[in-house]
Amino acid sequence: MNVMRNTFRASVLLAALLAPHLLSGGEPVPAVNAKGGVAVRGYDVVAYFTQSRAVRGDERYEFQWMDATWRFASQEDRDAFASEPGKYAPQFGGYCAWAVGHNYTADADPEAWRIVDGKLYLNYNRSVQTKWEQDRAKWIEDGLRNWPALHR
Repeated sequence: MNVMRNTFRASVLLAALLAPHLLSGGEPVPAVNAKGGVAVRGYDVVAYFTQSRAVRGDERYEFQWMDATWRFASQEDRDAFASEPGKYAPQFGGYCAWAVGHNYTADADPEAWRIVDGKLYLNYNRSVQTKWEQDRAKWIEDGLRNWPALHR
């Protein structure tokens, strides 16, 4: 019974992760995951580096970059991003790093994040992040190889 339950759970998780890619018909996705035009669901990407936590941005502190609106918790964070967006923007356009490592895209939860070697990575959720963490060097390497063909 436990085997069947675990198999079912794994199937549901896999379907949830594959659905965004399958629904897109395998077409390249935008370079930045910005549903509704807002990157990282409105979280301040600079705060991951400066406060070591996920912080919601504020509409008063926005910056346009890569066809997306980026929000920040403060003017200082907005200015830091504006001067070096590539330093703070999440890898793989803010899509799930585990999914990109498996050669597809999936949305990411801004609360499931990690900074590795000075770069921000997001995952679909904390459960997927746990799997990604088990061999993150491999998934990052695979993601770097897969990413160019996944986005436009």
